[in-house]
Amino acid sequence: MKRALLALTSAAALSACNMAPHYVRPAPPVPASFPSGQAYAPTVATEKPGLPWTALVGDQRLRTVIERALANNRDLRAALANVEAARAQYRVQRAAQLPAVTGEAAASFVRRNDDRQNSYSADIGFSAFEIDLFGRVKNLTRSALESYLATEEGARATRITLIAETASAYATLAADQELLALSRQTLTSTERTLALTRSLNSAGLIGKLDVHQAETTVEQARSDIAATITQVAQDRNALDLLVGAPVEDALLPQSLQELTGSVAKVPAGLSSNVLLQRPDVLQAEHQLKAANADIGAARAAMFPKISLTAAIGVASSALSSLFTGGGFAWSAAPSATMPIFGGGARGNLDYSKAQRDISLAQYEKAIQTAFQEVSDALAREGTIDDQQAAQQRLVLASQRSYTLAEERYRAGIDTFLNSLTSQRSLYNAQQSAIATNLTLIRNRILLYRVIGADFASGR
Repeated sequence: MKRALLALTSAAALSACNMAPHYVRPAPPVPASFPSGQAYAPTVATEKPGLPWTALVGDQRLRTVIERALANNRDLRAALANVEAARAQYRVQRAAQLPAVTGEAAASFVRRNDDRQNSYSADIGFSAFEIDLFGRVKNLTRSALESYLATEEGARATRITLIAETASAYATLAADQELLALSRQTLTSTERTLALTRSLNSAGLIGKLDVHQAETTVEQARSDIAATITQVAQDRNALDLLVGAPVEDALLPQSLQELTGSVAKVPAGLSSNVLLQRPDVLQAEHQLKAANADIGAARAAMFPKISLTAAIGVASSALSSLFTGGGFAWSAAPSATMPIFGGGARGNLDYSKAQRDISLAQYEKAIQTAFQEVSDALAREGTIDDQQAAQQRLVLASQRSYTLAEERYRAGIDTFLNSLTSQRSLYNAQQSAIATNLTLIRNRILLYRVIGADFASGR
């Protein structure tokens, strides 16, 4: 028995052959730095690109909403449960590297006429423990570990995406609330204009056409109000779904302008290497490492599989002498199996290599997608301030044009059509200004998500 234990210990102590290909992180298939040019603001070197979400969001109401989403969102709960499942699978696979020791105790009682025969036994041992000389079990364990780590990164990506989507939905609700207020304000203004136009028509100063034109602006404003009321309700439904519970009125946004000043700009830095730490990119890399380990397991399966079954125990006809008598016994049964014909070992190896190539392509595509997403967000950031300023000047100019046109119309100097055109231009400019402010906020949130360097998420 000592020899068997010594052989087992020596085999376990040997460094198993690792037949998996040596892993080297592939070179990123993107430029070393983010784009520059007319569409991009000058880039600034920063030690830590990205921001934790608590630094991104300054509005306390929005912070509370995001915290609730992190606690209640069902997609995030499912992602975290997947992490726990992957961790459990890794522990199961890791256990195969050590022998599973079992114990057994038995007793039998036989009586024939006056002859009574009793027997007792106690055994401890392990069955079919694989001595992993060629690294098959080791690589399967490595693959399970990398799959678990990939799932963990997937959960981190889900968390960052949830924060971004919640903040974006909150800003969208704020914008639609402002559009609703603008539509109601426009309705009040157009109703005053319609009342004046009807009075002038009754006095015979203008024709019926002006009345009908004024009526179109009123009905358009009413239609916009109805559509925007629906949109605001749908925005709240979307926010409730992300949060996982109804959001009370006290936590709703007060104005889009407040949010514009409370959402921080996210530094991207100069180097695109930050993308290698993005959760979805890390997830793809762990999957590539798992596929790499699967090749090692498939190669090892083509070599002999050595197993050992061993046991020690005692037996006695009397329970009192079970551990004191001479009934000690041991057994060891090594075995080796090796595929010769069939079994699909070569096909499994080819399949593992193909899966590795797929994982490599997916990893490189994840990096390229990340680069494109950050570049797009940077291009938007580089021009949005100019667009916002121009849009504000457009609103001011449209307001002056409308005021002057209405005064000229009331004085009988100009036609109602010029006043109507100016009014519609002002309305469109105000709507576009709200949309531009929303774009600014959502792009900052987007840049937070696509950089993916939320240090509050554990990195």
